[in-house]
Amino acid sequence: MKYWNRSLTVLSLSVMLIVAGCGSNASTGNNAAGSNAAGNNTAANNGESAAPGASPTTPVKETLEIRTSFYPMYEFTRHVAGDLAHVENLVPAGMEPHDWEPTAQDMASISKADVLIYNGAGMEGWVDQVVDSATGTGLKSVEASHGIEIMEGAEEESEHGEETHEDGEHAHDEGEHEESGHDHDHGGLDPHVWLSPALAIQEVRNIEKGLSEAAPQYKEQFKTNADAYVSELEALDKEYAEALKDSKRKDFITQHAAFGYLAKEYGLTQVPIAGLSPEQEPSAAQMAGIVKFAKEHNVKTIFFETLVSSKVADTIAKEIGAKSAVLNPIEGLTDDEIAAGLDYIGVMHQNLEALKAALNE
Repeated sequence: MKYWNRSLTVLSLSVMLIVAGCGSNASTGNNAAGSNAAGNNTAANNGESAAPGASPTTPVKETLEIRTSFYPMYEFTRHVAGDLAHVENLVPAGMEPHDWEPTAQDMASISKADVLIYNGAGMEGWVDQVVDSATGTGLKSVEASHGIEIMEGAEEESEHGEETHEDGEHAHDEGEHEESGHDHDHGGLDPHVWLSPALAIQEVRNIEKGLSEAAPQYKEQFKTNADAYVSELEALDKEYAEALKDSKRKDFITQHAAFGYLAKEYGLTQVPIAGLSPEQEPSAAQMAGIVKFAKEHNVKTIFFETLVSSKVADTIAKEIGAKSAVLNPIEGLTDDEIAAGLDYIGVMHQNLEALKAALNE
């Protein structure tokens, strides 16, 4: 990658500072744990917290420095960490995270952290080199998707709908991945586990475990915080299950193949126009296949997403006399969404309303 030579130099220069003062990072900012911002965000306390049960003379690090890879990881982490950490997101607001790579400044920021939390499953192509380079610095890395069964990415076919898996994923030919270039960024795996509320709960629990290992003195507080947020996610999961179980139709067309886990969880079938990369341009044959599928199945809504162009979805919608609408993969919030006070659960409620409307037309 174009940044690695200078990035690794910055990281190497930071090692001595980290070894000498890994425990000295403390925030002096006001509490911003409730922030809903999506990029370069922070959730910090004022440095006054003390570990439960610690004596006044016990040297305890009061505030963890945490870096998160992109918005869902930031959102989950800030709920678990509460006011016990300074949480900063790496991918800026409004930026599509699939192809984001850390700059030298980002590397320096990571080098100052106690914990790096990332999704995994191929979402962050840069993370392995960062983690390997940080060996010996005291940086703890937490893979939020650890232990979750990761699905292969959906391979879009020229004739959509001819064959689907029972789990809601569209059928694909594994042998075509390399030739077509699909799923290149993710190694053929679908990383979008956070779009299933049930799997988001597992990610939150993995984050809780990682933070408890990094700061065991706060284990009980992390659990309390995680329990509270998991209750909200469980309610969201129940809403989805109840709202979608009796839908008139079970298939939906989306521009980006990001909703496989959501489809599987609630008995739906995702029919993607493009692959896992949102910049993937479908071929003429793929476009024709989608148009044919939409006409045969009387599809009246074509979903597109935030952060990327809706041109392809709009073109297909116009061709079949349908409308286009947003189904948000929540890979990052836009400035407008931040200004509106939206967060993961808020956007997931919007997604549910959009699905309910499209599946019952």
